[in-house]
Amino acid sequence: MEIKYFAFLKYLIRFNRQVYLDHNATTPVSSHVRSKMDRALKDHYGNPSSFYGIGRKSAELLDEAHQHVANAIHVDLSEIHFTACATESNNAVLKSVAAHFYPKKKKIVSTPIEHPSVMNTLAYLETQGVIVEYCSVDDKGRVRLAELEKLIDDDTFLVCCMSANNETGVIQDLKAVTKIARKHGALVLTDCVQALGKIPIDLHAWDVDYASFSAHKLYGPKGIGALYIKQGSPFTPLLHGGHQESGLRAGTESMHNIIGFGAACQDVDKLLAHSKQVAALKQQLIQQLKEIKPDCVINSPETESECLPNTLSVTFPGVENAGLMGMLDFRGIAVSAGSACSTGEDTPSHVLKAVGLSDQAARETIRFSLGRDTSASDIHYVTRVIRDYIEGRISFVNMLAPAQLNENILFDEKTFILDVRPGDDRKKFKGLPNSHQVNPLRVENYLKQLPRDKNILVYCPGGGLSMMISYYLKSKGFKKITNLRGGLDSWRKRRSDLYEKYAGQNVTILEPDKVN
Repeated sequence: MEIKYFAFLKYLIRFNRQVYLDHNATTPVSSHVRSKMDRALKDHYGNPSSFYGIGRKSAELLDEAHQHVANAIHVDLSEIHFTACATESNNAVLKSVAAHFYPKKKKIVSTPIEHPSVMNTLAYLETQGVIVEYCSVDDKGRVRLAELEKLIDDDTFLVCCMSANNETGVIQDLKAVTKIARKHGALVLTDCVQALGKIPIDLHAWDVDYASFSAHKLYGPKGIGALYIKQGSPFTPLLHGGHQESGLRAGTESMHNIIGFGAACQDVDKLLAHSKQVAALKQQLIQQLKEIKPDCVINSPETESECLPNTLSVTFPGVENAGLMGMLDFRGIAVSAGSACSTGEDTPSHVLKAVGLSDQAARETIRFSLGRDTSASDIHYVTRVIRDYIEGRISFVNMLAPAQLNENILFDEKTFILDVRPGDDRKKFKGLPNSHQVNPLRVENYLKQLPRDKNILVYCPGGGLSMMISYYLKSKGFKKITNLRGGLDSWRKRRSDLYEKYAGQNVTILEPDKVN
């Protein structure tokens, strides 16, 4: 009896373990960081702007945190300024520098693989008259330096080039980029969010003017970022108010988060020392994936010096990433298709498009990002589950082709239509008739309202998000789950007659269950 019991436990561990391979999206907070933050919340609650004892102690800890961050990236303490996140840091630099130079100089040169916080801010600046030009990258995401040199001219006031890409892991030659920029007097902004803790960073040696960072990619807390401003580089505060952060970022400091960021930076050397082990595990993953599917395409640079040690982008021809990710989630494995800041969208990643992938190939691409706790057994488990899926040994979620979605299904009392589209898409297009709308990021709060005796048809704009949610529902014991292939977009095109006739009729907005 005891042998059978342990055999059952072994089965549970083998097929129901949790493996987190999305560290580029965010990282768990380390025990070291948690202990420092707990102490700050308990004992160091003073406002660092106050002159009495507990205020002075907070000010001392604030200086220490500045120094820890400065040490990690080899700059001076006075050049570090805390923000709420790297998105704020990028916005602050782009808008400040544009205001300083425009209209005397009008041009920014960037790359097409920047983070959305840069890409979307550049799009905004274009509406204000700023000229933005993008330097192309090769099939691994490396900036074409010869083209960059042609694009930068005397009208260029800023060059944006991230140090390492969050999707492919490609590392840019920032020394070469800044050397080209300096020929024309242009400043340089680099997004270092993914680089810190994975590769050595020396901003003074790189000679950049601005750099952005985020603690939650470094086993630190969310809600705290940092901005490096080289001494003498122009900058006007995005937020106006008090004198905090040398007058460059107003607002009472979030002391526990700042202390947490500083503590995370204290561990950077340990993370860098561990990077070779992480890189070795990534090589195991590459080798095993190639054995499973020989035609898979590695989008990340395979030269160690050109890629983050933990990041791997892989295209699996003929295997839609939504289905694969949904199944992996069903088996306790977390991966992604690209940037977490684009979650909920069905459009192909702009990064993958920039490196030359077609829309279809981009929808067949998965990003694995390993962490310091990733083990060889984790890699073995992940690859075995992927093999079972690709070779057809795992049950699939039922799929419904757009042409098959007719009036009989739409108005069948045994069909429960679940609309998991993001809010923006619902504003653009009417949904299926008789559908029930839920917040796609909070599906767990609606489970009690979903019928277990009906066929649940799940749909989203393009079929990807709904596939993930379909597998999630399956993991929660719902057996009659069907995903609309291609989503509402495909059905609108294929059955425009039914869309015009019935779309938007009898739609119910479900309220989330109260969470105790």
